This record gives sequence, structure tokens and C-alpha cells, in this order.
Amino acid sequence: MVRENKVEIVEVPDWTGFTSNIKPVCPLVIRLNGSDTYFCHLDNRPVKFLNKFHEKRALQNADALLSVSQYTADLTNELFGLNRNFSIIPNSIDTDKFSNESFENVVENTILYFGTLIRKKGALELPFIFNEVYKRNKDAKLILIGRDASDIISGNSSTWQMMQPLFDHDAKQNVSYLGSVPYEEIKAHITTSAVCVFPTFAEALPVSWIEAMAMKKAIVASDIGWAVEVIDDSINGYLVHPKQHQLYADKIIQLLDNKEVRNNFGMEARKKAVQKFSIEVVAAQSVDFYKKVIKK
Repeated sequence: MVRENKVEIVEVPDWTGFTSNIKPVCPLVIRLNGSDTYFCHLDNRPVKFLNKFHEKRALQNADALLSVSQYTADLTNELFGLNRNFSIIPNSIDTDKFSNESFENVVENTILYFGTLIRKKGALELPFIFNEVYKRNKDAKLILIGRDASDIISGNSSTWQMMQPLFDHDAKQNVSYLGSVPYEEIKAHITTSAVCVFPTFAEALPVSWIEAMAMKKAIVASDIGWAVEVIDDSINGYLVHPKQHQLYADKIIQLLDNKEVRNNFGMEARKKAVQKFSIEVVAAQSVDFYKKVIKK
């Protein structure tokens, strides 16, 4: 099939290492977006032996390796006891599609989280964080958008069900969970939000952060690993550990109360999104990488 169709290169994800027993006649590239071993480590969960075995062998056999972040590359080498070289090419977005010309449509005191409701993305920390915000700003509103996921640790079929009793009674009245919404509607909610929050524990390089940045949003995000490759703390967003609920809330309050800082963060965030994560920039890096692999 590879010869017949004159395929020059094959790229596959690292998840579960399904190419551990495959060796095509053309170069095989693995792109890291986070293996099962990687996410189990970040979630403090045991990994299945076969998954780790095949993921390691696939990485060892690959002709070249890509990673969406340096953090993911370094941790992957550490977890598998490897010393492979990775080229770092981040995830990208269409910064023309995700754009926001003005700040006039912002609804003050709105806090937006968009993404799957799941433990690894910090969903169970959000109630504690918002409780602290609400104590100091009774007008603050939290909007949640995304699919409700089952919780792999507790076995509960709904993370949203687990979140609800964690909100203080009065704070919960200012929380809206919209579930999954069409992609275009998410952009509308990003546009009107004052602050976007991403208290995640486990990512490789989150596209949702970049989308919010491209739309000039002030962000309070997790400070774990990959985060510093996306956000420059106190320049185009704030980075705080998700377990530091009070500090996390403090940063949100600062942005809700100070429109000038919020807008400056948004402008700087847009600038970085265009310069580092736009399709044009990442495509050029990818073409250069593939040419070198094929030539080699």
C-alpha cells in the first residue's frame, strides 16, 4: 500500500503505541500528544502494562519523533527510560477564525471554562475556586461548557454530579452548566467572557488555551509543566496551581476588577497566539521537519 500510493512518510499518535509491531517501508513519525502512560502519570493512576510496553516499543522503533511541547517530550523520555531526540512543533489554530476585534462585547464578571468536565482538567477544583471568588464578588458568574465525562477514579458516571455539592449554596446560584454546544457558539461565549479559566492537571499542549488567547482573553491557567510554553505568567495570563484555590481566586478577582490589566493581557495573548501557534507558522515548521526526515 505504501509503495503503490507512493507514500513518503507516515505520522501516527503515541496513544497506546499501536505501531509497535509496524515497520513501513517509508519513514514512520510519532507525534506526542500524550500517551496513556503519560496521562496516567499526571493523573496518579496505574498504567496498563501492555499499553506502556507497546508505547515504549513504538517510540523506540520510530524513525523520527515530534512533540507538541518540550515538557511532554522530556517527561516521555523519563517515563520510558529513553534518550530520544524530539522535534518540538506545537498545536496550531486558525487565528483568523479565532479573532476578536474589540473588548466591547464583554459581559463584566463572567468567568468561562470550556472543555470536557473531567478530573484531569481540574473540574473538581473549579467549585472551590469559584466559592472563593463569590465570597468577594457576588456578581461573579461561572459558565461551564463541555461534555460531562465519567470519573475514572471514583467510578462515578458524571463529573458534573460530583461538582455540584462542592459549590457553596449561594455561589451555586451563579453557576451555569451549558453542556456541549456547537463550535460556533463556543466562540460567542469566549467573546463575551471577562476571564477564561483552565485549572488542568494533565495536558500536552491545550488548544483551548490558544483559542482563548487568540480571542484576546485574559486567562488564569494551571502552572504545571507545559503551561510555561503557552502562557508567560503576568504578561499574557496568570499561572497558578489548581490546588491553590485562594490564590487562583485572587488572580481571577484581580482580572475582574481591573479592565486595563485584563485588556493588556488579552492583547499580549493574541500577539503570542499569532506569532507561535498560528496555522501558517506551525505549517512552515512541519514542512521543514518532514523534508528533513524524508531526505534523511
